[in-house]
Amino acid sequence: MEELEQGLLMQPWAWLQLAENSLLAKAYISKQGYALLVSDLQQVWHEQVDTSVISQRAKELNKRLTAPPAAFLCHLDDLLCPLLKDTACPGKATFSCDRVAEVLILRVRSELSGLPFYWNFHCILASPSLVSQHLIRPLMGMSLALQCQVRDLATLLRMKDLEIQDYQESGATLSRDRLKTEPFEENSFLEQFMVEKLPEACSVGDGKPFVTNLQSLYMAVTRQEIQVGQKLRGTEDPQTSSSASSQGTDSQLLNQPEEPASSAPSLPVPEKEPTVTSGPMQRPQLLKVKRKKLRGLFS
Repeated sequence: MEELEQGLLMQPWAWLQLAENSLLAKAYISKQGYALLVSDLQQVWHEQVDTSVISQRAKELNKRLTAPPAAFLCHLDDLLCPLLKDTACPGKATFSCDRVAEVLILRVRSELSGLPFYWNFHCILASPSLVSQHLIRPLMGMSLALQCQVRDLATLLRMKDLEIQDYQESGATLSRDRLKTEPFEENSFLEQFMVEKLPEACSVGDGKPFVTNLQSLYMAVTRQEIQVGQKLRGTEDPQTSSSASSQGTDSQLLNQPEEPASSAPSLPVPEKEPTVTSGPMQRPQLLKVKRKKLRGLFS
């Protein structure tokens, strides 16, 4: 299911208006199943299913239709794409949503091969880790990226002021006075922005401004997150495999001397003799020890 998780993360958010419900949603559908994420800015719901669930639910909701899971997934993709991309698709499908306890049910009514087609997305509350992955971390990354962009723009404005100052010192003048600007002061600009622009700029509303203006940046940040995660896994895998192999060899080395010692009939002494003869410095020492013991006994 890793393909569904990664595919869902790389999808942009869409803004939906279903009756009185304003929702943010994103979905990813493949031959293996689908993943759906929905939020009303108060809660986040999620559903991820494979082909076995697709087959079972299709039988329950569409008893007159018989088709492989891939056909149902393809049809769901055709229905959801216009909805998420905000393109008009009159008469092809109707969507509605209901909330039952902590479950959000997104209902779809359409036609498939001339027969009525019904589908229910059963979305449960998303886990905190999923909310962090799709909202908290991307929004923090977007904030840092925008802050970096503001710093670069402020630096560019200061360089432009120095360029204008050089022109003025060289005797250049403006042909139109209305184009004259004051030198850029970053601190005063930020203070003025906080007082005059911030209330309007941070008005989240129903989430539509976020979807309309910031999805390209959102996808760039999530793509960067995926690349960083892949690099980290690529550097960790060799280490884990090497550590696992070293632990395996260590355990084998530790187990080797225990096996002959635990079983008396295995005759450990003849087995050890070849290993002793492999070291030329050990044979004379063992012979000398035996001779000393023999002399001591006879004396």
